[in-house]
This record gives sequence, C-alpha cells and structure tokens, in this order.
Amino acid sequence: MSLSNFSQERRKHPRVEGNIPLKLSSDEGDVVTETWNLSRTGVYCRVHKHISPMTKLKIHLLLPSRKSKRTVTKKISCQGVVVRTEQIPGTEFYNTAIFFNEIRQKDSDNISDFINERMEHAEQNQG
Repeated sequence: MSLSNFSQERRKHPRVEGNIPLKLSSDEGDVVTETWNLSRTGVYCRVHKHISPMTKLKIHLLLPSRKSKRTVTKKISCQGVVVRTEQIPGTEFYNTAIFFNEIRQKDSDNISDFINERMEHAEQNQG
C-alpha cells in the first residue's frame, strides 16, 4: 500500500493519505470503498452514491499494522456522521467527509498509532 502526501493543515489531529478498505453501512444499505485520508477523528472517501449530511453510519476499517516484521489487519468498527458531501463534477461519485462520533478509545488509539507509524516512515524515507 502506498501512502503519501501527508496533509499539512492546522487540524487538531494529523491526517494520513492512503487507500484503506472501508465499509459504510446505513439504513439505505452498504457502501464499500477506500479512504482518501484518515485521522483519529474521521475519514474522507469517495463513494458512488449521495449520502446526505448528518446521516449516521456504521463504519468498518481494515487497518494494516506491522507486527514483528509481518503485516496484520486490525478491524476498526465505530459509528460516524456525514459532515460534508460534494459531487465530483461530471461523475456519479461523491467526496464524503465523515466524523467518528462513537469510537472506542482502543480503536481511536490504533488509528493514531497507524498514522504516527506512517508519518515516521515517510520522514525516514525523506532524509
């Protein structure tokens, strides 16, 4: 998996760009996609249908993690709410921002560890 271009913003929690498998579930059905970027408090992704702002979602992330020179997958499950949906002009796709409004501390910490690991790896590769 290639992760690059860390967001240089003034956010409280850092974001990392990359493609992490993501499943969004609502009363209207499931959407399977990938993250565009991820932070401890939310995710930004592209979906093939409009999901209205304030829609509550069940979220499942498959987070890769390095353990003793091998990669394992941590399943993160939480709930979120759509905070922004923007149609991509000329397509049927929507860029969608989701805030994690119900997430276990352990899962939030696992996301932070993942982001910090990727940021450290990027810094090592730059210098």
